[in-house]
Amino acid sequence: MMVFVYGGSGSGKSAFAEKRISELNNGNSLYYLATMHVFDNEDLERIKRHKKLRLGKGFITLEKSKNVGDILDELNKEKSDILLECMSNLVANEMFDEEIYKENDAGSNNDNIIGDDKIKLIFKKIKKDILKLKEGSENLVIVSNNIFEDGYTYDKSVEDYKRLLGDINRYITMISDEVWEVVAGIPIRVK
Repeated sequence: MMVFVYGGSGSGKSAFAEKRISELNNGNSLYYLATMHVFDNEDLERIKRHKKLRLGKGFITLEKSKNVGDILDELNKEKSDILLECMSNLVANEMFDEEIYKENDAGSNNDNIIGDDKIKLIFKKIKKDILKLKEGSENLVIVSNNIFEDGYTYDKSVEDYKRLLGDINRYITMISDEVWEVVAGIPIRVK
């Protein structure tokens, strides 16, 4: 089963996602796949707070800020339940990591990739990782943020990020069994 949980900052989407993966769990190992890349002490404090909130819920926390599909290699092919938190961080981490641009699947040099070609390359990589997680887990819940309703126009890199996150969110919605939007703590089933 694949579930997508979507909502604004502070909407309650994380708590709902934890509840949903716990409801689906039938005794499998329960992994919390955290994608936040730590930049400063504020990030460290946020991670500490999130870990404290998860205490006693049965999660084994794995921290992977990119290449999330590779986590299955660490799980020894064991069917597991995975909560990926969150796609917004993962997209940013992949997008602003220069390593992804150096080589593509064919092994060709991508130093000259620009604009839409970069977005397509990152989309393809994240899609591949998501499919790997979906196929390698019993249940997969993915959390993402709604960042599209503030009405502002940003510089090109932020607009590219928003477009890529939107494309990824639509793709995840398409392949998910359930889709939920959480608004002010209220989960609303969309699919």
